[in-house]
Amino acid sequence: MARRRLRNAVFTLLLGAYVALAIKEQLNLAPQERTWHGRLAGIPYDFRLPTLQKLRDTFWNKDTSQVVMPPAFGIGWALNLYPLLRSRLLQALNPGA
Repeated sequence: MARRRLRNAVFTLLLGAYVALAIKEQLNLAPQERTWHGRLAGIPYDFRLPTLQKLRDTFWNKDTSQVVMPPAFGIGWALNLYPLLRSRLLQALNPGA
């Protein structure tokens, strides 16, 4: 139990540090140069409010076979479900094929 609390505390601390560094990176830019999205230590972040189109492009993108995508909002990666479920969708739509 104590180990889990320690692990959670370390994870929370690292996540908070990452967010703080990403925000600091953006605030160090001139206001017109701030994009509020990018990569820090190879990990993508996007602090812009997502639109419906951005959510669709992240979680259900038919135009790519890429499964792991940058997030629509937040830190890390998101899963593009379309490539994962495409074959099952095709089977469901054409059961005899």
